[in-house]
Amino acid sequence: MKTHQESSHSAVGSSGRVALAHDYLTQRGGAERVAAIMAEAFPTAPLYTTLYEPETTFEEFRTINVRPSIANRIALFRGHHRLAFPILAPLVRNMTVDADVMLASSSGWAHGIHCTGRKIVYCHAPARWLYQQDRYLGPAKGLGAGQQVGRATAAAAVAVLGRRLRSWDRAQALGADRYLVNSTVVRRAVSEAYGIDAEVLPPPPAMLPAGATEAVPGVQRPFLLCVARLLPYKNVAQVIQAIQSLGDIDLVVAGEGPDRRRLLGLVGTDPHIHLVGRVSEASLRWLYRNCEALIAASYEDYGLSPLEAASFGKPTVAFEAGGFLDTVIDSLNGKFFAEPEAQQIAEAAVAARHSHWDSTAIMRHASTFSRERFISRLQAVVSEHSG
Repeated sequence: MKTHQESSHSAVGSSGRVALAHDYLTQRGGAERVAAIMAEAFPTAPLYTTLYEPETTFEEFRTINVRPSIANRIALFRGHHRLAFPILAPLVRNMTVDADVMLASSSGWAHGIHCTGRKIVYCHAPARWLYQQDRYLGPAKGLGAGQQVGRATAAAAVAVLGRRLRSWDRAQALGADRYLVNSTVVRRAVSEAYGIDAEVLPPPPAMLPAGATEAVPGVQRPFLLCVARLLPYKNVAQVIQAIQSLGDIDLVVAGEGPDRRRLLGLVGTDPHIHLVGRVSEASLRWLYRNCEALIAASYEDYGLSPLEAASFGKPTVAFEAGGFLDTVIDSLNGKFFAEPEAQQIAEAAVAARHSHWDSTAIMRHASTFSRERFISRLQAVVSEHSG
């Protein structure tokens, strides 16, 4: 029995005439957390997407009316979404949502879904596969066979179709009735790519202190925490090298990804480094609550994890770039390092450990990015366009 309705050439919209859209639901990341919060803001709205794999994304989507495209029948695509890259543009071009307003959570695909009514785009970043190819694809070294094939497929598609896709992407962006973005750095990127002056609406931290906790076996205090998908551009290797150079504190890395094999080789038998993989919500809550600080070393379009740490009253050692500039205030809830190099990360980590932190002030900072504020603004924007 099918539990989710497939969306092919045409799809019937929701009761309430509001619909949601997201690129693909095959992983656990910040964009997927935002899509889940959008569903909370509009609980009767269906959520349209290209691919949906319940086992590899957040459990919240199991209670949402997710409507994947016909391509979702291909299990290989659900496991390796980059293999679907060459067909995604024509696929979303032929998806039609019948609703008064569609709110699309997009980093390059969902904003191309047609809506019979108004289209509001919440942009996490202009398509990285078109404008930041090296960052999106990452190096092939250390990837497994499946990831290498996916990377090669995406790289070939961009090489052949890049010019046409950029034209298509820009047209979809300009066809929206309203553009929202998650950070000031993305606002600049949207302006440069599309000439659109977007409203900045930062999403809230999804991981909050209230809820069950479960200790992670083998992890003891004190420790620093890194929460990241194991991809080369996340700079987890540099974080590991930084903490190994200190020698007097443990590091816990929570996250999974194709770079795991290379990172395990780097860790070797070092007892101070714990690659715990993907953990439950209860275990992640325990890690945030018990760490000394979070380390965030990648270039991110939005600095979500420092807000999660701040919700627990914990500071962040952060790369001074990208979205972290919106969510980390030096000496209030974090310490910056200028470049994601092991020595600089280590120096900033030492400075953070020797600083006095006001956990109440840190939590107050996180509260200014509240879930209630985010949901209220989304509902107001949708209401403005639903008349």
